[in-house]
Parts: sequence; structure tokens; C-alpha cells
Amino acid sequence: MASNGIRVSFADLSAPADAVAWNAFVDATDGAANYHRSGWLGVVEKTFGHAPQPLWARDDAGAVLGILPIVLMRSRLFGTFLTSLPFFNFGGVLADDPAASSALIERAGELVRECGAQFLELRHIGAVAEGLPSKTHKVTMRLDLSPGTEALWEGFKAKVRNQVRKARKSGLTVATGRHELLDDFYAVFARNMRDLGTPVYSKKLFENVLDAFPESTRLFTVNHADGCVAAGLGTWYRSVFEIPWASSIRDYNSLCPNNLLYWTLIEHACGEGCETFDFGRSTPEKGTFRFKKQWGAQPVQLNWQYLMPNGGELPEMNPENSKFQLAIRVWQKLPVPLTKLIGPPIVRNIP
Repeated sequence: MASNGIRVSFADLSAPADAVAWNAFVDATDGAANYHRSGWLGVVEKTFGHAPQPLWARDDAGAVLGILPIVLMRSRLFGTFLTSLPFFNFGGVLADDPAASSALIERAGELVRECGAQFLELRHIGAVAEGLPSKTHKVTMRLDLSPGTEALWEGFKAKVRNQVRKARKSGLTVATGRHELLDDFYAVFARNMRDLGTPVYSKKLFENVLDAFPESTRLFTVNHADGCVAAGLGTWYRSVFEIPWASSIRDYNSLCPNNLLYWTLIEHACGEGCETFDFGRSTPEKGTFRFKKQWGAQPVQLNWQYLMPNGGELPEMNPENSKFQLAIRVWQKLPVPLTKLIGPPIVRNIP
């Protein structure tokens, strides 16, 4: 598609030249998020088998003016749909100017119809495409790291500092690494997902993330004499450090392993020179929202917007949908080894 000197086409991110040009644009553009980088599309394809549909807008000379990372998902349960970007909080349009953004959205609307999809979900933070139906039910919680670790520590409420101290006095220790910690991380993550009633990702997802971003991903574990009791995966890009996955074993809550985990993550983020710590997605005023807020994190609105050629109600593919409550209660009673076996084929279709 070409309009006003702007050409929108598919990028071949398996070709080194296209991947380099794509990532160079991301690196140079204000508002770019971690998940705009091409490696995340590769992680999704390699882990889940879904087909990337990366669009970019270029001028007549071939210079990149905007990108839109999209993944096509086909599910017997949920039908056919496109997401930018599934399994992660951010994605959506990244463009130098409104004309390139409009051209990408126009072509994306055509792609929805070509694929026979029900909708395209654009997961935006900050920039919002005008005129599209939106959901604003989620926020991401962000902490300003610019004061530095010492000032941040002194600025926390006494309760937070005391909980970190309690974890240390209880003999909990922290390890930071990569693939060598993956089994410990995944054991805690899988158990926590079972307790929440949520199908668990395969361990391959986290292995692929570590492989794709060796310089900007780390695993963190909190360990007790009994073994690993809390763990998280941290990833950073530019000045933002994010913890997209973190879990703990509830039996050890009284020892405050989560508090020690998050303080360790904050220290690491400051050490990497990051200016913002992103605690991840939350529903306002729910439990995880309040936990993150006690660290001084502030909500930043997520705008999930939709292209829906045939109209209809906005999709509700999330655990808070009332029709999934029975399935959640059943899942919570399953043995963890069984959830590791049957969870990945289910969750691969839940973006």
C-alpha cells in the first residue's frame, strides 16, 4: 500500500538487513518500548508457533517511518485475531509522524479482513490512535529510579523496609543469573500459576527470552533452606527495567520473600543505569496494585485499542471474565505436574 509517498509492507525480519533496519528505527525513535524490538516477535513464533505479521511504513527511498509488530493467532476456542503484542503489555504503533501512523493502521485494518480475523488489538502505552474503541481497565505501575538506591530506600515506608530486613533475618538469600536458574524459576512460577488458577506457559518461553536478549535479561531467585521460594525475570531496554514475570510460594509469605525479590530487582535496575522500574500490569485497587503502590510506584494508563471491521463487543479474554471462574476453581485443584503438561497448549491461545 502506498499513500503520499509512504509505503506500507511486510518486513521480513528473518532477513538480517530488515531486522537491522527495523531495530535501528526502534532504537532511534521516541516512545519505543522493549517489545517493539524484533526479537520479541521471534520469541512468540519460536515458543507458540504463531505467525508474525510485522508491518512497516517507509518512504520512497526506503527509510523507515514507522513500524507495527503484529502476531496472527488462530484458536478453536477464541477464533482468529491479531494482537500487537500478545503475551506482553506493550506493542502497537511506533511512528515518526501521524501520516505514517495512519498508514500503518489503515493497512492493519486491511490485514484483519484479509486474515478473516475478528479484530486487531493494539496494546498502547502513552500514544493513542484517535477514534478507535478502547479498553482502559489496566495500568502499569512505574517507579522513578532517578533518586538512586539510597534515597529510594530511605523514602520507602518503614513497613516496606522492615519486610526486606525480615526476609534477610529469616535466612533468605538471593541469586542472580540466567539459564542456570531457569529450573528454580520455573518451579516457583508453575506452582504460583496453578494457585492462581491460570494455565502456565511452557519453560521454553523463558528459555527463548533469555536466548534472544542475553545482554538485557536476568533471572532472580530468593532461596530458603527448603529451596527456591520466590523468583522473577527482569528485562530492560533503554532506561526502563521491567519485571514481566514474578512469583512466590504462598507458604513462605510470612518470611517476606517477595519484598526481598523486588528490592533486589530495584537495586539491579539502578545498577544498569535505568531511570524507571516497571512493576507490570495491574487492575487498579486490586491486591497486586496495592503491593506495587507501597513501593512508591504510580499508575500509568494502558490503552488497548481495537480495529473491528464487523463491530460487536470488545473481546474479554482474561481471567476476570466471569465465564472463566469455574475453570479457574477447577484448575486450582490440579497437581502442578499436570498443569505443566496441559497448561502450555491452552495458554498459547490466550494473548
